[in-house]
Amino acid sequence: MNFNLLLHSIENTHQHLQESAAKAVNRLLTIRNWLIGYYIVEYEQKGEDRAKYGEKLFDKLSEKLKKESFSPRNLRLYRQFYTTYEHIGPVIREHLPAKIWQTVSAKLQSTNNQSVGNWQSVIAKCENIFIDPQRLLDKLSFTHITLLLTISDPLQRAFYELETIKGNWSVRELKRQINSLYFERMGLSKNKEKLQQFIHEADIPIDPADFIKNMYAFEFLGLPQKALVIESDLEAALLGNLQDFLLEMGPGFCLEARQKRILIGDEHFFIDLVFYHRILKCHVLVELKVDAFSHVNAGQLNTYLNYYKAEVMEKDDNPPIGILMVTNKNETLVQYATAGMDQTLFVKQYQVKLPSKEALEQFIRQELRYAPAI
Repeated sequence: MNFNLLLHSIENTHQHLQESAAKAVNRLLTIRNWLIGYYIVEYEQKGEDRAKYGEKLFDKLSEKLKKESFSPRNLRLYRQFYTTYEHIGPVIREHLPAKIWQTVSAKLQSTNNQSVGNWQSVIAKCENIFIDPQRLLDKLSFTHITLLLTISDPLQRAFYELETIKGNWSVRELKRQINSLYFERMGLSKNKEKLQQFIHEADIPIDPADFIKNMYAFEFLGLPQKALVIESDLEAALLGNLQDFLLEMGPGFCLEARQKRILIGDEHFFIDLVFYHRILKCHVLVELKVDAFSHVNAGQLNTYLNYYKAEVMEKDDNPPIGILMVTNKNETLVQYATAGMDQTLFVKQYQVKLPSKEALEQFIRQELRYAPAI
């Protein structure tokens, strides 16, 4: 064995086992969520005390389970997953330890186990179209599935399942194709094979890490939310120092979170720093962009502010304040987003209690002086 062969052997082994591990995590996560959905449906149909909880079932479950992956929204999602993909039960059974399977009722055991044939085939049954359940389990992450669950039409959903499997699409690519109306374009196209070929020529193979580097997998594995956020060394250092800088500006700033995750619609976003200012009685949201100012940055921060106004702000709170800090090599630009702060008294307080634009500019310049060139 020479050095190149050694290197090749190590790389191949790592890639193969990493892919196997990623698929195993994805498969178990999908199985868990399907089973949770099954348990909920069984309880709703046969639970002895089901009338006691009624519409509050998901809230009560979430309250007792005390895990973010068991939020009311996610529990409803798992239920929808089971009811939409009930037909994958026989495959789920094959992957379950006997101890868990014994808790599943005879109803599921009698689920039709008819073969669905080759994975590339689609079989019409009971007005639904099913793709080979084993392929769904092996090739689609649960994040893929959450996106597919937004499609109500079974034929359209099966189309995207099949195309995702054939193209080895990432979640981002699947979302892009749905938004670009690929299904509808296929229906209108006179040369469907040519359109399909054109779509798949641009495919970028999914990275095995994409199977587990998503919100549901991180929660399933009990990994910290911060692990989901990819920060450059420079950005991480700037954020850390900016956090300390604001906390040292005097009384009032209370750090609530760094890389605060919020859910808007079906998408997750991360706010760099979130403080609550106990004197101003408002949240202060800080976004740092290691880049020149862009209207996109302002729009993003404004979205976060509107979210906090609608979902987080209490009755006796003042509207949230946004601080957008952007950099470039020639100039430092700091902008406050203060939409909604129309109370004169509050604005005066705000001007006194928060660091000035000049102080923030000085902070950025000082940090960049000792940072690597960008």
